[in-house]
Formats: sequence, C-alpha cells, structure tokens
Amino acid sequence: MTVASMTGFARREGGDAQQTWVWEAKSVNGKGLDVRVRVPSGLDRLEHEVRGRVPKVCARGNVSVSLSVERSERRMQLQVNREMLDQLVRLTRELREEVDAEPPRLDGLLAVRGVLETVEEPEDEAAREAREQAMIADLQGLLDDLAAARLQEGRALNQMAESHLAEIARLTEDARQCAASQPEALRARLRKQVEDLLETRTGLSEDRLAQEAALLASKADVREELDRLDAHVSAARELLADGGAIGRRLDFLCQEFNREANTLCSKAGDVALTGIGLSLKNAVEQLREQVQNIE
Repeated sequence: MTVASMTGFARREGGDAQQTWVWEAKSVNGKGLDVRVRVPSGLDRLEHEVRGRVPKVCARGNVSVSLSVERSERRMQLQVNREMLDQLVRLTRELREEVDAEPPRLDGLLAVRGVLETVEEPEDEAAREAREQAMIADLQGLLDDLAAARLQEGRALNQMAESHLAEIARLTEDARQCAASQPEALRARLRKQVEDLLETRTGLSEDRLAQEAALLASKADVREELDRLDAHVSAARELLADGGAIGRRLDFLCQEFNREANTLCSKAGDVALTGIGLSLKNAVEQLREQVQNIE
C-alpha cells in the first residue's frame, strides 16, 4: 500500500444522442469520511451509487461529487389535445341549434390554439437504463481518477514527510552529541546545583539531600527524551513504508514528537541545547503540517 493524500480533483464528461453530462469530484482534509452528493432531480439512484462507491476508494476526507446534465435537441412530434378537440366539437353542435352556420371544418378546428401540440418523442425504458449505466461507468472512472490524484499527491507528501523525519533524526543526534548532554557536563551541573542547594538550605538531612540530588539529576538528563525521539522516528518511517490510511497514527506521533521536544527545551541548561530543542519543535511542526493532509 502507498501513502495517499486527502486532497484531489477529478472530472469526467460523457453523453449520448439525447443528453450530455459532466461528473466532478473533489476532496479536502477531514477527520473522517464525509461524502456530499449533488445530482439532478430524478436521478436519485445515482446518488446511492456515489455513496456506495466513494468509501471503496477514499478512507478519509471531505469528498464532494456533483453531476450536471444538459439535454440535447430531441425529435419533436405533433399531438392532438383530444380533450380540447372534444370540447370544441361539442360546443359547435350546441351552437348550431342556435345559430344557422356551416359546420366547422377539421382544418379550422386544428387551427385553434392548444388543439395541436408539439411534444418530445417519448423515450423508452431501455434507453434510459442504458444512459444511467453509462453515467455509472463514468462515475467509476471519475472515482478512479480521484484516487489516482490522491495517490500522486500522497507520493509528494511521503517525500516531504521523510525529509522532515530525517531533519528530526539529525537534530536528535546533534542534541545527543551536544556537550551539555554529555555525562561529564551533567555531573558538573549536578555538582554545582547540589552545592547551591547546600548553601541555601542548611540543615538538610542525608535522605532529603539524596532526594533533591536525584530530582536535579532527572531534570538535567535528556537522554531518555532523545531515545524516545529516535523511537518515534522509526515508528513514523515504518508507517510511511506500510502506507494506507495512516494519517491519524502519524498525527498522534507528531503530538509525541512535540511533547519530547518541549521536555528537551525545558530541561536544557545550555544555550546550544536549547537552540537544538527549538529547531526540533520547528521540524516537528513542519512534519505535522504535511501529516494533516495524509489519509
């Protein structure tokens, strides 16, 4: 499986002798899958087709699908309005009893407005069914195009995410190699903090002093945070390699990345280590922005 984006666009056109149509689909970021459909009146069956097919190609995102239809010129035929013609014939018979006049001729009756109508030739059920099947085929092609667009965008997101992960890994190693995080520097800082503690708090018991020293040591040691950052980088790379609907899990990892970077900054007792921590936060934010688009 490969990484897919939640953003994409596709368009398909089709038609037959009677109608032309255009399908359009677009998708944007979303927490889950939300499908919105707009089709002309009388084509409710196609809406059901859309709602049934979209989840097969999209796991997440706000997906909008629309269909517009334009009717072509159809053959017309003449039709007699029998009800109106019967009324006219009945009236002429009634009036002939009151008025001495020649009976109306057929061409005269047909010339009365509304008696002769122009209507479209009726379309049989087989033609309508064939058209709907053609529309459904174009719908599937549209969704395949949308999935391909999301995959293409996903490949670009994958590359950018890998780049940001490489930067996070590099900064983590820089922090590990930073002099302020070395055991010698940690011991020297701890010694200084204990000395300050002894000067400001006289009369501390041995147990209390040991507790304070242990607390200071844990606050100064960032190796655990650096190990967790390495583990998160490995986990994120495995997810990208697996592909599929991994966006939510990557978003959770970004939260964990940010938590470790914040802790690193809070523990840093050195300008250089603080600078690395701030750079880490920036790299994590850049990764998060890309992850927000991954399905």
